[in-house]
Amino acid sequence: MQRRNVIVVGAGPVGTVAALACARRGLTVTLLEAQERIDDSPRASTTQPPTLEILAELGLIDEYLRVGLVSRTFQFWDRATLKLIAEFDFARLAGETAYPFVVQTEQHKLCNMGLKKLSEYPDVLVRFNAAVTGVSQDGDGVTVTIDGPNGAETVRGDYAIGADGGRSAVRKALDIEFEGYTWPERFLVLTVLDDFQGILPGCCYRNYMADPDEWTNLFKVAGDDGKGRWRAVCPARPDESDEEALGDESANRRLQRLFPRPGGYGLLHKNLYKVHQRVARQFQVGRAFLAGDAAHVNNTVGGLGLNGGIHDAMELVDTLAAVERGGADRPLLARYERRRRTLNIEFVQEQTIDNKKRLEEKDPQARLARFDELRAIAADRERHKRFLLRTSLIESVRKARNIR
Repeated sequence: MQRRNVIVVGAGPVGTVAALACARRGLTVTLLEAQERIDDSPRASTTQPPTLEILAELGLIDEYLRVGLVSRTFQFWDRATLKLIAEFDFARLAGETAYPFVVQTEQHKLCNMGLKKLSEYPDVLVRFNAAVTGVSQDGDGVTVTIDGPNGAETVRGDYAIGADGGRSAVRKALDIEFEGYTWPERFLVLTVLDDFQGILPGCCYRNYMADPDEWTNLFKVAGDDGKGRWRAVCPARPDESDEEALGDESANRRLQRLFPRPGGYGLLHKNLYKVHQRVARQFQVGRAFLAGDAAHVNNTVGGLGLNGGIHDAMELVDTLAAVERGGADRPLLARYERRRRTLNIEFVQEQTIDNKKRLEEKDPQARLARFDELRAIAADRERHKRFLLRTSLIESVRKARNIR
């Protein structure tokens, strides 16, 4: 049984980034993925400025920009009247970041380019069809048990990183409680070929449409062919069955309520999923760690979950490398949880909950007050900039440095 420095579980974007960061810091790494291949279904798609800085550090930024859509602005709309409430411009962050914009593209592209880059490193082992069934550890290392094509096997390493999603086998094996709650409504994602910039004049690539009954996030991604796709994300009714919500007729009705369109819409993909706000009670147990959705999940309004997970990965790998390669004392490892758990609660959880409440506000007076506040923030140069620093997670990255 070959021993590795780090075992990374999960070849999604967080696990792939963690593995690549390990390799670039001279750590031997095994990346384990339960599925046969990278999942290419529509999922997270917005990459914030500090995350783009990480991708640049890993040597992926040029390719990432090539396969994505650069979006400098995002907008809030009143869906009922189709009136623009406020627009926020990342150009206000010039001088604060090398990338004053976000990139809209599908997360599986990041996974695939990360795997390609990993193939350049001799001390990296990537295994698909390797489902984790157990994690044990002692003072000297971690043993991960997997169910592979040849049955049960074990992999031994100095450390293990569970980046295996919201249903994390690593978190369950470590018996870590996933604290929080599940929203009563599920989110429905409808992907279409239709160009909403021709349907809603003045809209940009990222649009948040407030409505007390059926708010909608409307945004564009690049698509595998580079020709562009639009996604509409909206809440399904709590009493609505999966079959009803995912039916073609129901999906078209929802889109027609958003914007009536003769002949209907060209639906490409539909997805329905439960939405959680949860944070693991611990991000570390001995030599085993959690990152990304394994450690925290949140609603997708604002596009912060994927970004926070990638920030987890880099913080953790930098800490591991400081201990393994830099001679730092092992107690430094506890800093990872102090930083990342705290910042996820204070920034990602708080911000995504507020984002959702802003869109679904039902009280008429409170709704108008929220609109007025957005207008006031957008119109004030300093408040505009502070709003962007927080919503892009730049503020959280900076705060992390001060947590010892």
